[in-house]
Amino acid sequence: MPCGMSDEPATVLVVDDDASVAASLTLLLKRAGFKDRIASNPEEALEAIDRHAIDIVLQDMNFARATTGEEGLRLLREIRQRDAVLPVVLMTAWGSIALAVEGMKAGANDFVTKPWDNATLVQVLKTALSLSAIRRRPIDREPVDRSYGFEDIVGEDPGLLRVLDFVTRVAKTDATVLITGESGSGKELLANAIHRNSSRAAGPLVKVNMGAVAPSLFESEMFGHVRGAFTDAREDRTGYFEQAQGGTILLDEVAELDLTSQVKLLRVLQDREFRRVGSSAVRKGDFRVIAATNRNLQQLVAQEQFREDFYYRLNSITLELPPLRGRRGDIALIADAHLQEIGKHYRLPDTEIEPEAYAWLTAQSWPGNIRQLRQTIERVVLLSGHRKLTRADFEEMGGAEETQIASPPHAQIRRTRLDELEKATIEEALARSAHNITRAAELLGLSRPALYRRLAKHGLLRG
Repeated sequence: MPCGMSDEPATVLVVDDDASVAASLTLLLKRAGFKDRIASNPEEALEAIDRHAIDIVLQDMNFARATTGEEGLRLLREIRQRDAVLPVVLMTAWGSIALAVEGMKAGANDFVTKPWDNATLVQVLKTALSLSAIRRRPIDREPVDRSYGFEDIVGEDPGLLRVLDFVTRVAKTDATVLITGESGSGKELLANAIHRNSSRAAGPLVKVNMGAVAPSLFESEMFGHVRGAFTDAREDRTGYFEQAQGGTILLDEVAELDLTSQVKLLRVLQDREFRRVGSSAVRKGDFRVIAATNRNLQQLVAQEQFREDFYYRLNSITLELPPLRGRRGDIALIADAHLQEIGKHYRLPDTEIEPEAYAWLTAQSWPGNIRQLRQTIERVVLLSGHRKLTRADFEEMGGAEETQIASPPHAQIRRTRLDELEKATIEEALARSAHNITRAAELLGLSRPALYRRLAKHGLLRG
């Protein structure tokens, strides 16, 4: 049963001046295993918080026929003055989402819209309670245990360990997670770890590159379609959200979504309902959402390129991965790990990196982060033919600002292998970015002009 800080059922303080709403919520909460207290106005709510053990607040935004939401915001601020981490979930009409966003800015944990879906409301309350318990619990600074499956996330930097520690705390909840960090910093690995340690681990993890979904096909791709819904709909199609039933959906590069698509996703994330294109049947969604981006969403909101309400729906929990240059002490560890993987993949003899080469690697800025470091090591391993990699081997391949993909002039076979590797790597980046040159360059750790030169070299420029 839902619990607060002890084994007792959690107490929900319902703040609503509509007696019928309060009665409906009392019945729902009792069936879900909660205890409840009712307050019909802000004064009664604050008195209840002062005198009783309240685990979570579920409050309306308007009282006594008011419609501005000012009373609700004032109550929220007063609750926050009394308890900075007491979870508060707001209730508001769909047409007042902007008001809910103001509430999130003022410290609310989440919001639900009226009329609410019973299952969704109960899940929102459970998730808010779980996160509250996590925030109140002292952080364990010990190294992350291998039992969490973090073996592929290499490093001992305190900033990285704080992120992994928080993953162990939030993974079991159903909270929406926003992962931020530069391109190549390991956001997808973190999403894998969250799913692997969640209660949905037995379900699918569906990864969607939002930058590769054309706006004209957005609803068909995300929600599916039925045969005959449009000219090319020759058979039914299951959308990504339906594929993620019982599991997790990763909305990668979420900042690339246009504003219209953001509205459509906002409704699905809020109501957990969607319809296939061409169908009137409503399908219930049972999935956890993880979003990832290498862009500053708050900045995009300020520039009106990203919806504020969608942003606040995504960032219940935000995990920011530090760039590689911000944890230089991990570079040697990561280089060693990739060296072992590359050796196994290509079935090569044991290879070592000499101390001066480690120093060179550690001194680089790595704008493409871990992905660029791995690509650099792979090129040097394949092209040098040495079992001990020296600083000169790495310098010969170029610096990390723009890893030069050029072979020694005396070895034709190396040039051929390098060209093949380079072309395959570029083609893969183009495919992953839907031929968006800026995103492909970021994936490769190159500047746009550098990528254009390589596209021309390999005959990959589109007319």
